[in-house]
Amino acid sequence: MNQDLTRGPIVKTLLLFAFPMILGNLLQQLYNVADTLIVGRFLGADALAAVGSSYTLMTFLTSIFLGLCMGSGAAFSIRYGAGDLDRLKSSIFVSFILIAGLTVLLNAAVFLLIDPVMAFLQVPQSVYAMMRSYLLIIFTGLIATFLYNYFSSLLRALGNSVVPLLFLAVSAVLNIILDLIFVLVFHWGVEGAAAATVAAQYVSGAGITLYTLVRFPQMRPEKRHCRLSGEVLGEIAQFSVLTCLQQSVMNFGILMVQGLVNSFGTAVMAAFAAAVKIDSFAYMPVQDFGNAFSTFVAQNYGAGQKERIRSGIRAAAASAVSFSLLVSALVVIFARPLMLIFVDPKEAEILSIGMGYLRVEGAFYCGIGCLFLLYGFYRAVRRPGMSVVLTVISLGTRVALAYLLSSIPSLGVYGIWWSVPIGWFLADAVGILYYRLRKNSMY
Repeated sequence: MNQDLTRGPIVKTLLLFAFPMILGNLLQQLYNVADTLIVGRFLGADALAAVGSSYTLMTFLTSIFLGLCMGSGAAFSIRYGAGDLDRLKSSIFVSFILIAGLTVLLNAAVFLLIDPVMAFLQVPQSVYAMMRSYLLIIFTGLIATFLYNYFSSLLRALGNSVVPLLFLAVSAVLNIILDLIFVLVFHWGVEGAAAATVAAQYVSGAGITLYTLVRFPQMRPEKRHCRLSGEVLGEIAQFSVLTCLQQSVMNFGILMVQGLVNSFGTAVMAAFAAAVKIDSFAYMPVQDFGNAFSTFVAQNYGAGQKERIRSGIRAAAASAVSFSLLVSALVVIFARPLMLIFVDPKEAEILSIGMGYLRVEGAFYCGIGCLFLLYGFYRAVRRPGMSVVLTVISLGTRVALAYLLSSIPSLGVYGIWWSVPIGWFLADAVGILYYRLRKNSMY
């Protein structure tokens, strides 16, 4: 089940490795989509706005240790590609201690600071109580999410993208079943939707942890690996901290945009909540393809396969752009039916706002598709700092333009929507230019 990405036909190898990751993360999106769908249909627009805004905040929080896990995964891939198992085991121990400790601290902080955070997000009083109740339960699942993402990163670094998919499939189905029971049968409201998500997260987190420890004993650190070596810690920090910063900056920018969206009222909040779910599904495959591409580059970087990396870049770019253009066409054409999945047909204002979002942002997915490839590439060739730079450019532009353009009366909320693709393409231009200027010194 483990796949060596340093051999075989490049396109076929990349797609076979990426497909389980794509399917897995699509299933992962079902966690929040199930909440949004059931809440929006059965609990009303205010509940939909509360759960949708919570999703943006949770995405930001989980991005912190998700970034740490992704960065560690790049280090694991390089060591695995180079055949250095001793260094790999030391990296596994150090990164687990580092990320687990930070996750516990983060978990404590969010419980203590929930009210200041909600004030920062300008949450309307009409949804404040529901959102707070939902978040207090959802926060209890952060440790489970860390476990799943850490061991998924480790397994994918070894070329195994199938097992993480299987655990997600089980937990996604469980989440939907529990959503229906807790919300429709027990009538627990948004708290029931949150409890269903947390229960499913612990199934996937605990399950993949036990599987990895039992089925891959050769990856367990031995006593001689269990020390905080400064050299190994420095390497893990180089990858993990910068990747974490990149993910956090990206999602903090989105969080700031969420605050601006909230200032436009409940209808815009509800439309944005539904449209973002569609958005996430639409470009999630190309995001995971970028992560698969990162593992491909990292393994070949560790093995010294320079020409294979160059060929992989060309193949990945062609695949990502082709897929993105196809998805853009589908989202733009079917914007209304997609919104109707989450919103009652009687909610004409919410439908109109959400369709406007999808027809602006959805037309330009090739911009985010290329950006995900650039993130993955720079992380894999030991230049995670460049991923941070591209994220700052993309999100900085998005946040600044969102506030500027939305203040123009003729644009209003559409100014927020247009700021997104502008940020994507500006970051793409910088990332490609940097590659062309420095490619000979990178690998």
